Amino acid sequence: MELSDLVTFSAVARLGGITRAADELNTVQSNVTNRVKALEAEIGTRLFERHSRGMTLTGAGRRLLPYAQRMAALSREAVLAARDDGEPAGPLAIGSMETTAAVRLPSLLADFHRRFPAVQLTLRTAPTADLVAAVLDGALDGAFVAGPIDHGELTAITAFREELVLVTARRWTSLAALRAGTPESGPTALVFRTGCTYRQRLEQALAEFGWPSAARFELGTLDGMIGCVAADMGVTLLPRAVVERYDLGGDVRIHALSASLSRVDTVLIQRRSAHPYSALRGLASCLKQDSEVIAA
Repeated sequence: MELSDLVTFSAVARLGGITRAADELNTVQSNVTNRVKALEAEIGTRLFERHSRGMTLTGAGRRLLPYAQRMAALSREAVLAARDDGEPAGPLAIGSMETTAAVRLPSLLADFHRRFPAVQLTLRTAPTADLVAAVLDGALDGAFVAGPIDHGELTAITAFREELVLVTARRWTSLAALRAGTPESGPTALVFRTGCTYRQRLEQALAEFGWPSAARFELGTLDGMIGCVAADMGVTLLPRAVVERYDLGGDVRIHALSASLSRVDTVLIQRRSAHPYSALRGLASCLKQDSEVIAA
């Protein structure tokens, strides 16, 4: 059983399709397809159900997946641990929520690069749920996600504290005006894909407004989200620091929410059992020196 086949299988299982797996693995789709077929032939059974929206695991695939993830993670970790002589260097794969990557990470990563130029850092953005899964299966060394994270296999350190705010078009002058609406007259919820903590908080806020069934419109980028709010397509929930970064000429309004909805910590997670990579410790040291950490 080839390790490269197991790595490819794990990527397809996590991402739900050949195309996205090929993009992540930096290879062509035919290579991914051939490796999956080779693994299925070796095991003697189908590992995926193919359908128009992608691929889902069969029973055999679900049973194989945790073993494949552990083997791939252990192989990668073994190589990195052998190369780790205590000086931050080599590859470091980090994940982040898109909002954090847009506002909080540029200065941090610039500082990290200046201090540790021998580290080849890669950054992947995704919702919190996807990032947690990628850290657990070893695809990422660490990730900035929305806390709290309570998982026996993960450690977490607080990186930033955010205030989430409701963002609307200019015509919505107050929360009272929003609350006065009905599920039919109220605005559409603009959300990132399932697994985003901010989406969950927005849905909670809409439920408190009496709109548990308000229409949802899913967007894939932060710029698209902000632009659609400004165009009065709907409302969304974002960190205040993210919204204030945009110069929108008064096209949006920011509404403060209760502490239970607005307060959220961004935490840096890693696997508890993973080798304590010098590069990752270097990133954590930059966090501690950043003046925006915790107090931001």
